Amino acid sequence: MADVAPLAPGATPVEAPPPVRGGRLGLHGSEFWAALAFLIPNFSGFLLFTAGPVLFSLVVSFTNWSLIREEPTQFIGFANFAQMFGDTEFWLYFLNTGYLMLGMPLSIAGSLFLALLLSQKLRGLVVYRTIFYLPSFTAGVALLILWKALYNPDFGPINALLDPLLRGLFGPDAQAPTWLLSTKNLLGLHVEEVRLTWEQFGLGARDAIIFMGIWTAIGGANMLLYLAGISNIPQELFEAAQIDGAGPWATFRHVTWPQLAPTTFFIIVMSFIGGLQGGFEQARVLTSGGPSGTTTTLAYCIYTKAFEEFQIGYASAVSWVLFVIIAIVTLVNWKYGSRETVDG
Repeated sequence: MADVAPLAPGATPVEAPPPVRGGRLGLHGSEFWAALAFLIPNFSGFLLFTAGPVLFSLVVSFTNWSLIREEPTQFIGFANFAQMFGDTEFWLYFLNTGYLMLGMPLSIAGSLFLALLLSQKLRGLVVYRTIFYLPSFTAGVALLILWKALYNPDFGPINALLDPLLRGLFGPDAQAPTWLLSTKNLLGLHVEEVRLTWEQFGLGARDAIIFMGIWTAIGGANMLLYLAGISNIPQELFEAAQIDGAGPWATFRHVTWPQLAPTTFFIIVMSFIGGLQGGFEQARVLTSGGPSGTTTTLAYCIYTKAFEEFQIGYASAVSWVLFVIIAIVTLVNWKYGSRETVDG
């Protein structure tokens, strides 16, 4: 046994803490079983309604399971995946998904700009914050129906404002876009092939969805995250910048923006995940995937293949490819984005 050092004169001996019973958690046997009893319902629900169906869909993706039952269900290996990667429609839907994410940088920048404005000391600040966040309380379908009416080429208020403006600038023959009825887009993507064509250059259904997404996302959750991040920046940094003579832009560049790097990183990662998974509600309510499939995303493709064409095996394969894409994008963002956050 090691020698115990003698106590100093007048020192009070310190008793050793009692040993922890029940392992690391410090739980008695009855407490452990009681805690486990509270966890079992939630864990069982996770296994039954989340983990179980996810693993089942992985198995189904290697079968020809169809709800029509034209032929017996059997294991077909990677046939669904081979059919998917050789199908031009899949790549067009993949392009649609990526195209609809082009508005993500603008929505994030708009949320940051709005958060910077709402972080100032303004009269009636709570009212302004409520007004900007109000669209987030609206049900998604109701909001989409409203935007569908706004984009109506015949009596929609958007074209009612654009028609006289375009005719005044470009002549009496100029016409406003038909929006949700048009296959045109700002990149000139072809409708039936994975290539660019000048005939498809313009404003169409995909651009209408992007503009709507930017408008509705600027005052949403990202704005609140940026407001929370700005409120957590130490005021000493702003005071030091003011003492050094830094103006508004220099203060934002050297103080506010670096301090918001973790918040921005989180928003970017979640936006990528949401963008890859999104597009279903917009396609279902606004365009039903049209015109000519130009607004059909991977998420809406999974729905149509499973519940309209009843190809459960093929839809499961598409869902797992989408899962792999999301996982890769998230890992890349986490690896390089988190590195920039730490270095910054």
